[in-house]
Amino acid sequence: MKVRILSEEDLRAAIGMKEAIAVVARAFSQLSGGRARVPVRSRIETASGIALFMPAYLQDSADLAVKIVSVYNRNPDLGLPTVSAIVVALDAKTGRPLAIMNGTWLTALRTGAASGVATELLARRDASTVALFGAGVQARTQLLAVCTVRDVREVRVYDPSYFKAESLADDMGGLGVVPSKVTPVNTPKEAILDADIVVTATTSTRPVFNSKDVMPGAHINGIGSYTPEMQEIDAETVRRAKIVVDSREACLAEAGDIIIPLRQGLISESHIYAEIGEIINGSKPGRVSAREVTLFKSVGNAVQDAAVAGYILRAAEKKGLGTLVEL
Repeated sequence: MKVRILSEEDLRAAIGMKEAIAVVARAFSQLSGGRARVPVRSRIETASGIALFMPAYLQDSADLAVKIVSVYNRNPDLGLPTVSAIVVALDAKTGRPLAIMNGTWLTALRTGAASGVATELLARRDASTVALFGAGVQARTQLLAVCTVRDVREVRVYDPSYFKAESLADDMGGLGVVPSKVTPVNTPKEAILDADIVVTATTSTRPVFNSKDVMPGAHINGIGSYTPEMQEIDAETVRRAKIVVDSREACLAEAGDIIIPLRQGLISESHIYAEIGEIINGSKPGRVSAREVTLFKSVGNAVQDAAVAGYILRAAEKKGLGTLVEL
């Protein structure tokens, strides 16, 4: 049995952000249309960390894959990354493993692509200023995605570490579709004031900005909070926004940005307007007013991994990328 091994470099050669956004949109369409099978992810705790197993099968595109992610917080003491991941792609007809690929970079790409889909559907067409909270790997692909679907002219970056914000600004400014004006700022208010698009890509357990500073007509991508205890976006912003999610079930179980206001009685489950796939499929409209605040809340879904992995595998086979290994 031969399996294709694909590195981060191979993945970058196989797919760009524009293609990833289109692939993820099709995946969300299948998810909300009932044409995907996504079992609840399995979680195994060890003495040192956790391992997550996330499978998915998409019927229309015949993509079948499982992502394995480990989170070990003490790894940096050993000179190792906190998060490691691989994605195994399988043949949906035969069940044979076809490829093993770098899951860490794929996760960052597909998470950014999800916000690209949401920004295309929900942000004002004339949106040109971005407030970016967080300066890690996820923040970079988030910025690349929103700049892919909108003509962004200015980006303001806030991170508790000004050095990290400065580093992101230096790395990303003028890179491809990203404008040259990427500026690190000292306070959340400096970042968000008059911003058309707001992106939160942090691991915060407290809101990272004040609702009063969110301008009418802004679009927010909230992607950092993925447990019931984490909260990047304050309850008042959630209350006043049109909420669109990647998956209702997942966000009601995992997204602190939504769960906390629910517990406080500030919103009800019906406050979730739609899944992004419902808007893609045309069953619900997206933005209907230039002044409404829209919020895309994502905790990530395995359909994104399976769809992107399937695209990468097909591109790798055509381009001869990766290394074939006999197992």
